[in-house]
Amino acid sequence: MKYKITRRDFLNGVAVTAGASLLASKKVLAQSDPSTAATYYPPSLTGMRGNHPGSFEVMHGLAWGGQKPEQHHELDEHYDLVVVGAGVSGLAAARFYQKRMGPEAKILLLDNHDDFGGHAKRNEFEHAGYMRLGIGGSVNLDGPSDYSMISKNLLDDIGVDLDAMRADMGEFDFLGADADSMFALPGPDGHVKVRGSWIRLMLGIGDYPSAIRALPLPVSEQDRVIELISGDRDYLEELSLAEKSAYVESTSYLEFLTQRVGLSTDTISIFYPFPKLMFGPAATRISILEAFYLGSPGIRSMSWLGDLLAQLLDSAVSGLESLYFPDGNASVARLLVHKLIPGVAPDSVGFEDIALSRFDYSALDLEQQSVRLRLNSTVVGVRETAGETVDVDYVRDGKPLRVSGDHCVLACYNAAIPYLCPQLPQHQKEALDYGVKVPLVWVNVLLGDGQAFSKLGVGRVNCPDDPFVVVTVPPATKTGGNRPPDGPEEPMVVFMMGVPSVDPEDGEKSREILRRSRHQVYGTPFETYERQVRDQLQALLGEYGFRHERDIQAITVNRWAHGYAYEYMQLDDPQWEAGQAPHEIGRAQFGRISIANSDSEAHAYLDSAIDAAWRAVAQQVRS
Repeated sequence: MKYKITRRDFLNGVAVTAGASLLASKKVLAQSDPSTAATYYPPSLTGMRGNHPGSFEVMHGLAWGGQKPEQHHELDEHYDLVVVGAGVSGLAAARFYQKRMGPEAKILLLDNHDDFGGHAKRNEFEHAGYMRLGIGGSVNLDGPSDYSMISKNLLDDIGVDLDAMRADMGEFDFLGADADSMFALPGPDGHVKVRGSWIRLMLGIGDYPSAIRALPLPVSEQDRVIELISGDRDYLEELSLAEKSAYVESTSYLEFLTQRVGLSTDTISIFYPFPKLMFGPAATRISILEAFYLGSPGIRSMSWLGDLLAQLLDSAVSGLESLYFPDGNASVARLLVHKLIPGVAPDSVGFEDIALSRFDYSALDLEQQSVRLRLNSTVVGVRETAGETVDVDYVRDGKPLRVSGDHCVLACYNAAIPYLCPQLPQHQKEALDYGVKVPLVWVNVLLGDGQAFSKLGVGRVNCPDDPFVVVTVPPATKTGGNRPPDGPEEPMVVFMMGVPSVDPEDGEKSREILRRSRHQVYGTPFETYERQVRDQLQALLGEYGFRHERDIQAITVNRWAHGYAYEYMQLDDPQWEAGQAPHEIGRAQFGRISIANSDSEAHAYLDSAIDAAWRAVAQQVRS
């Protein structure tokens, strides 16, 4: 779930709305470690998920301390293709290779997590006989009509019916521009909540003066916000058109709001929930132009340059579409796994019942299968051998092991690759290390019923001064056999989107901010996140009879210290010549080793991961 906006393609679809979906599932209300293959079912684990304990320690030892086993036990396993990473890109690479080379092609996927899907992680809950699903990371199909034929064909291959998804959502306008939402800001007597179509109000559509007056801001600050939204004042009137154009591309939105508009730093947080969901802690580094493309106010205050920008924005967002599975893009990952290894759910039809299908994880890594998926396996070394094969070293359950393959696709994130392949050229290592993934925290909260939340009267709450900047309910999709709640008396899932908060230091660039905030995500224990969740929901829902100690049944925290792929930013990244951007240099084929991930596209979307997988496989089958 990220806005489709990049330096390379501002006008190729800009989402001024953010999204999340969830709903429907199986079992678990407490963190537990499965002890046998028969009970191993990671989607049902609660507590700390995402980059969960056990998924990163081996890699950190390698990257931070150069710790690596001196010897690896060589298994009697050789594959046509070894894929490092079982997220959407890795799974897609396996499927592309299988289709190209035939069903007998031997493929091994290795992943450091205890579940497949990468950011497309599935969270399941069961309560009072009801199944509910949550989203662990990757949320939606963003603009699927604009996908490449490669991505469209893969979705078709795994049975995704886009028309059925549209019909399953009905008239539901999830976080759409016409949907009512709410701002919740701390006030003297608890949160002050103001309802309205805030996306439209921030653009000067509707009775925005009354809405702004209702916010707990000083009157002088309200006056300035209303003036900004109205467009009655040209804040750049002394500049020529060329100077204005240069200014909006070279100045941060933060500087514009504080120095030109005169707002206090305490006020401007109301403009940042959506930018934070795209750029995370680096949202303070977005340019004015980037902010406008995200639907932030002020575009009308640029004289006729603002009119031109408004027309471009309207053209960019017209026809945008987001489609949702009830467990986010985890359903895409599950459909890929089911296609590669049908035995995980032999009775599943596929797309029609994927939301309800329970996978047998003991069937993922069977010797007799042509495709095997091995979890809890952290790769620590990948290198070509003199015998024209690739050795892949990994650690599983503390044991250093080795397999080999004719080809290898690295579908992990870019910054890890220089440590896995130290033989890469230095310029390629530096390019791979350039982008810093955006850290985020996605939380699913199972409530015993939806009575209190329904009294808010909205599906989304913007909480710019709270740990979780957006609190939302899932879209009521029936895709995959899901049954959304029929009413507020049934259990429900609340999705909370959190962004680590760090105070930018003088002169600090976006990538430096992201690196510092990454450590904050790793260093925050589950107990802290739980306290934040309980405090925030109590503040939002307490007046409606909500009691967190009674009504919260389970909490799943999906922390992603390495979250969205880094997308180049106007203020901090050059405009490279074609083929010279870090992601393009970094993804160069290295003999029998190729790279597939959204990092290699500098674009944090599902179709980017799929397109990258196609490119990596095409490189190897030509070799």
